[in-house]
Amino acid sequence: MQVAVGIVAHSQALVADAMHTLSDIVADFFVLYANRKGAEGPDETHPYGHGRYETAASLVLGLLLVATGIGILISAANRLTDLEHAPAVGAAALAAAAITLICKEGLFRYMLAVATRLRSKMLVANAWHARADALSSLVVAAGVGGALMGFNFADAVAAIVVGGMIAKTGVQFASEALQELIDTGLAGEEVARIRATIEATPGVIGVHDLRTRRMAQNVLVDVHVQVDRNINVGEGHDISEAARCRVMSAHPDVLEVLVHVDVDDDSVLPHCPVITG
Repeated sequence: MQVAVGIVAHSQALVADAMHTLSDIVADFFVLYANRKGAEGPDETHPYGHGRYETAASLVLGLLLVATGIGILISAANRLTDLEHAPAVGAAALAAAAITLICKEGLFRYMLAVATRLRSKMLVANAWHARADALSSLVVAAGVGGALMGFNFADAVAAIVVGGMIAKTGVQFASEALQELIDTGLAGEEVARIRATIEATPGVIGVHDLRTRRMAQNVLVDVHVQVDRNINVGEGHDISEAARCRVMSAHPDVLEVLVHVDVDDDSVLPHCPVITG
């Protein structure tokens, strides 16, 4: 509806908002597909599961959004440089913008109610994304209204704002996906909480070489724990397994914990040299 009315009524802002709406539909498709693929269990070629399907989908989606946003910005800028020959915006564009705004606000309220009932953080985030889309439609309505009042530049300016919002969202999606693909660790506060959980495990004397990385919505953890050198192998194993279970119970996002057992003073033991280059 937005595309059809935007073309007929010569509203670039409405067409830009249509691309924003379309990007949300594509995003939801990516999320549904990646979520289903990511939920598949580990297999011979994917021993940690398929969670990174979601990451790959976010990266592709982010790049598409950036390209869409840049295209809208260029088109709107070209219109601003030739306002004298730009066709007048039709009144139908304002009605379409108002309908879109009402629909998106209704979608936000519906999604937020469902998210609250299901206690789903992902749905809450998606609901507020819908609210952001409603704000973009409000910008479009203001731009179209300004154009109808004789400010010919208002529609193109609104298109630029919407294009910028789309590009910004794309950069955010792509950046977050890229950070995950290069195995960026968790924030310091989260790492500290995981460390505290491990240190509180009975039998653990010290913790070092704690490393974390994300895989979609999950977290993978590697850690060395120090135990008394006088205990036997079985007791050391039990302590490491207890530390693993405590972390996975206290931190639901953690998918797996790999625990290496060290003696209480391993500074005298030989270490493998780190080879670079």
